[in-house]
Amino acid sequence: MHLSKMRGGGAEMSLNVQYIETDKLKPYEKNARKHKEKDIEAIMSSIQQFGFNDPIGIWGPDCLIVEGHGRLIAAQRLGMKTVPVIRLDHLTDEQRRAYALAHNKTAELSEWNKLALDVELSMLPMFDMAAVGFFDDAAFREQNIDVGGELEVDDFSDEQFELECPECGFRFNPED
Repeated sequence: MHLSKMRGGGAEMSLNVQYIETDKLKPYEKNARKHKEKDIEAIMSSIQQFGFNDPIGIWGPDCLIVEGHGRLIAAQRLGMKTVPVIRLDHLTDEQRRAYALAHNKTAELSEWNKLALDVELSMLPMFDMAAVGFFDDAAFREQNIDVGGELEVDDFSDEQFELECPECGFRFNPED
C-alpha cells in the first residue's frame, strides 16, 4: 500500500506498508529504548481499541527493527501473526542507528496543551483512555496535568489556541 512520497538523499522514494510475520522480525540488541510493563499494556490496549496503525520500521535482509520494539512485543502478546512494517533500507547503518535514537527522542520533546487535553479527554467518554495511560494518577502528577478539577486560564496564558463547542459552535479563546 502506497502511503506517501518523500525526498531522501535527493531521490524520490515511496513509503510502502508490507505485512510480515512477527517471528521474522529481529529486535535490535542494542536498542536504547526500554519498555516497562505498563507501556506494553498501553500499546496493547491502543492496538485493541484503534487497530495497528503505526507500522514497525525495519532494515536490511534480517528485518532488523529500527523503531517499533514495543509494538512488536504488544502484537506478539495479542497473538498477532503478522504486523505492518515499513522498510528503511534506504538508510545506511549509521543513519539507521541515528534515526532509531531520533525517532524516540523527538517523541519526548513535545508537551501537552493541558487545557486542550482536558477538553479532548472530556469529549471521549466512549474510549478507555485509561488503558492507554491517560488516567494513571502517578503519570498525571508527574506531568502536572489536571484532568479532574478546574483549570485556571492564567496557567495557559503563554499558549495561543481557540476552543470550539461541537454542539453550538461557540468559540472560546482564553486570551480574549
